[in-house]
Amino acid sequence: MKKTWTLGCLALISIYPLASATADEKGSSVAGDTGITREQADAILKELRQIRLLLENQQKTPQAAAPSQPAMEPAKLKIGEGPFLGRADAPLTLVEFSDYQCPFCKQFHTATFEQLRKEYVDKGKLRFISRDLPLEMHQNATQAAQAARCGGEQGQFWKMRDVLIANAGNLAPDALLNYAESLYLDTAKFRDCLDSQKYKADVQKDLDQANALGIVATPAFVIGKTTAEGVDGFKFVGALPYATFDAKLKELLTDPGQNSRQAH
Repeated sequence: MKKTWTLGCLALISIYPLASATADEKGSSVAGDTGITREQADAILKELRQIRLLLENQQKTPQAAAPSQPAMEPAKLKIGEGPFLGRADAPLTLVEFSDYQCPFCKQFHTATFEQLRKEYVDKGKLRFISRDLPLEMHQNATQAAQAARCGGEQGQFWKMRDVLIANAGNLAPDALLNYAESLYLDTAKFRDCLDSQKYKADVQKDLDQANALGIVATPAFVIGKTTAEGVDGFKFVGALPYATFDAKLKELLTDPGQNSRQAH
């Protein structure tokens, strides 16, 4: 499975230079036979950056070796109201900025999140918070983000979120209603919530917050010490393996002065 995924990524990498090189200056169309716009080419480039990061991490030295740390920059984030997993007074907080159509967000939740939840969230060491960063290239991502919040109105934010992530390839409007029904939600209320777009402004606030931090790709994370207003720590991007998160969390738990220094 991993080999097939890697080959698919490499195939996408191989077509990007052709698409990028033939985009015209105005970005309205692309000369030749590629048939994509500059905006589409830029969207592909964003995906490729994430793909390269994942491939580089897959090709690291054996797991027995100490996990490498991702590039991190200091970051502070105000949390405000909203759902979270774990204890409100957990010593550490991890905020994920995600896009429901992002394959790398799904990769993080498939390969890393459950172990993080078991070892840190469930043991009271970590508070996990979800924030939305729907990317322009994903036409269903914004509505999916609203769907999770509509599920939250009926006490099912996290279950709806899990379903949306698991079905990242099928987030059309009809599919969202089917997922709500599978969770035994009141589908009429759920549909009204979606149709009204009552949470569109809230999703935009998350997006604005991410942009203010310089975060433009998903999944992205802010990890650090829990504060009265939110989290004080570092930001980084990528669906990195559990060992990398584990190493950083242990470092933060054992070093009270970590927030005053930039990560290696």
